[in-house]
Amino acid sequence: MSFEKFTGTRDVAPALAFDAERLAAWMRENDVIPSEGIVTPAKAGAQSLKVSQFKGGQSNPTYLIESGTKKFALRRKPPGKLLPSAHAVEREYRVMTALAATDVPVPKTYVLCEDPEVIGTPFFLADYVAGRVLWDPTLPGLTNEERSAHYIELNRVIAALHKVDIQAVGLGDYGKPGNYLARQIDRWSRQYRASETEGIHSMDNLIEWLPENIPPGEETSIVHGDYRIDNVIFHPTEPRILAVLDWELSTLGHPLADFAYHCMTWRMPEGAHGRGLAGVDLAALGIPAEREYIARYCRLTGRESIPHFEYYLAYNMFRLAAILQGVKARALQGNAASAEALSAGGRTRAIADEGWKQAERVIEKKA
Repeated sequence: MSFEKFTGTRDVAPALAFDAERLAAWMRENDVIPSEGIVTPAKAGAQSLKVSQFKGGQSNPTYLIESGTKKFALRRKPPGKLLPSAHAVEREYRVMTALAATDVPVPKTYVLCEDPEVIGTPFFLADYVAGRVLWDPTLPGLTNEERSAHYIELNRVIAALHKVDIQAVGLGDYGKPGNYLARQIDRWSRQYRASETEGIHSMDNLIEWLPENIPPGEETSIVHGDYRIDNVIFHPTEPRILAVLDWELSTLGHPLADFAYHCMTWRMPEGAHGRGLAGVDLAALGIPAEREYIARYCRLTGRESIPHFEYYLAYNMFRLAAILQGVKARALQGNAASAEALSAGGRTRAIADEGWKQAERVIEKKA
């Protein structure tokens, strides 16, 4: 599977273009540029900012903004009709800013602009972090020792996130306390129905079954909501994460549901429904098995085990299917962030089917 279509930048899609000079003027007016990257006014028709669009991502469009020697990442809401509570760049900005002083690596944030008059939708500016985005979880081209080290680092960072003191970093009101799974199932059921383009029997089953079988046990931490290997930037040469990206789905929630989402990689087939590790000879590659990976997370977070892990997997497959359905709906409207959005949205049915199969395994165990 080629990942060139996800890697690097491209020209800005016409539907996602904006007035770069209006942005440059706003940046000058609000004094948001450090002295080493001052934006100078355009001369003789030249643009004072170079703007390109990152290829990856299916939701909030992200742009590379170059001004002299300084590079920024601009993250914005997409234009057009949006689903309720979706594309919350304001929340992304808040959580990244709050986590700057913790063990969770995040890009430095500069400013949030909620005025849609500047580029058409709210946006924020952060540092552009140079490094490696690893799209293929089998990590081709690395040694077994390097693969192992990268997965150890992935595990360390999500454990660090779940151990952050939410009150100490000012995020005590970042989400509603309690009933996280019930609220999330309700939210994603509504989001799915609002963007539904065809009937999917397995999604109907999950929407009915999941809320009736929520496991006991409330825990609350910051949850990323989309933590996976291609949503972090690794150091150019070291197995060290420099920045965790794409905080759009973050909130206060159940850390085990968040961790199980991350672990779906081990259950997804390689190159089929997505970028997965199911069927891969992990030992031959030096990649930890799912059980080993879970055990490491438990040691790092001070727990003995993860009860109801299978339920959390079913829930996350349902949630992913709902997200992909939203991607498909935006692609059909023509305002998706990525050129590959329609293809990604086409995976909705397959992921929903996997989710219902997972739920059936839970049902069989209870029988």
